[in-house]
Amino acid sequence: MTLSDFGLADGGRLHELSHDHLSKTEQIDHDAPTFDTGTTIVAIAADDGVVMAADQRASLGGRFTTNKNAEKISRVHPTAALAISGSVGPAQILSRSLRAETTLYESRREKPMSMRALSRTAGHLVRGLPVAPILAGVDAEGGHVYELDGGGSVMATDYAAGGSGMQVAYGVLERRFDPGATLDEATEAAVDAVEAASERDTASGNGVTVATITGAGVEIRGIDDGRDAPSRDFTGEEVA
Repeated sequence: MTLSDFGLADGGRLHELSHDHLSKTEQIDHDAPTFDTGTTIVAIAADDGVVMAADQRASLGGRFTTNKNAEKISRVHPTAALAISGSVGPAQILSRSLRAETTLYESRREKPMSMRALSRTAGHLVRGLPVAPILAGVDAEGGHVYELDGGGSVMATDYAAGGSGMQVAYGVLERRFDPGATLDEATEAAVDAVEAASERDTASGNGVTVATITGAGVEIRGIDDGRDAPSRDFTGEEVA
């Protein structure tokens, strides 16, 4: 994929990251246990921003819960975040690499990367990784939601769901999505979608993480199972 149109690095190409040089054997240890996020993740574009939500359970193939406080939404740009589904290790690499790209771009050009350029960069970085993330953010053009996959595809949409609970989550989103919804209304729909999926999907659960994204930045907080009050604050800097 050619990214010269977006000016992401000198010479019309991305600067090379450390994992670009790894062989397939080095990138994936097939004998090691794979820690999957199981996962239900959703994103909804609202009238004045974007809302993302994710469950907080990490598991071994959905059979054994390894972490009940997994942070599946990470800030990767001043006004954008990435929600991950798939293997945790590669997802952490993706999140760190994308954050490094946006930081480098801003330091060189003294302005934030646009969401279009950010999505293309994410599509390049995700290629070949066993993850299927959702990217969402806000720029001068408004709120944006992008579905990504390991093949490198980037698909813009108004709302999206991913992970093992996506079928149930989409059922809620199809009924509740409103292009003119406020952030509060979009948040309620996103949380309901994740909670509905958690009722049926054994790999999802243990509360909901919510990210509210506006032109002012990214706010990430956690909500306990069955409660409306936030349980703790997340920095959004790391995916657990």
